[in-house]
Amino acid sequence: MEIRLSKVISTEKDKKSRHNARTSQYHHTCEKQQLFNGMHKVYQPKSEDGELFPPESVRVQANVAEYLETIGKSLSEIMDVVATKDYGNTIAKADLVIEGTDINIKDVPPTFFLFIEKQMNDMYKFVSKLPELDPAESWAKDEDSGLFKSEIRKTHRTHKIQKPIVLYDATPEHPAQTQLVTSDEIIGYWDTMKISGAIPATRKKILLDRIIKVMEAVVHAREEANSTAVKDVKGIGASIMGYLFA
Repeated sequence: MEIRLSKVISTEKDKKSRHNARTSQYHHTCEKQQLFNGMHKVYQPKSEDGELFPPESVRVQANVAEYLETIGKSLSEIMDVVATKDYGNTIAKADLVIEGTDINIKDVPPTFFLFIEKQMNDMYKFVSKLPELDPAESWAKDEDSGLFKSEIRKTHRTHKIQKPIVLYDATPEHPAQTQLVTSDEIIGYWDTMKISGAIPATRKKILLDRIIKVMEAVVHAREEANSTAVKDVKGIGASIMGYLFA
């Protein structure tokens, strides 16, 4: 389907503006590590008549997985719009092959390759700042919430108890001499589970490696490009994001 270039340019500017504003917001949020962390712990008294304490919770306010999904979707839409514009402004084209793998992105003009390269540079900076899970903990993905949860750690709560001790036993002439001493006595236990919206360091490394591979493929394809097409391009952004975040 053909589309007016003026409409494509107008759509491109609007989509870029919203995408950049959202990315900037996410950048600022990612600098606040505490927003990605949460916890929930429940107190269990040691004895039936022990003192009770209410559960304590900290809600995770930001989730890396949701950020990646949102950024990936908006960037996918922008890529399609810019592709349509560039296809109408050039006669050069080439196929994009990543590490010898044909990801079904064909006849791409060199101007669009320049745009992809710029976006991958920005994406690399964005991903490199994403919060990582604390390597000191053992994490498991909770499929219902999409968050990571640590193993439960048990800690104890103590209470200071005063007990008398006999310094000198009683004699016919003198009463026993005693003294109060203070000691810490365990009265219950905390079961603490940490909750996080960050991602594993291994996942982050995979994403960064894939971004680099896309950039290298773009440089190579741009050098070979030499063709044209005027059409409303759809699906390019989804293909790249599908590979990147697979």
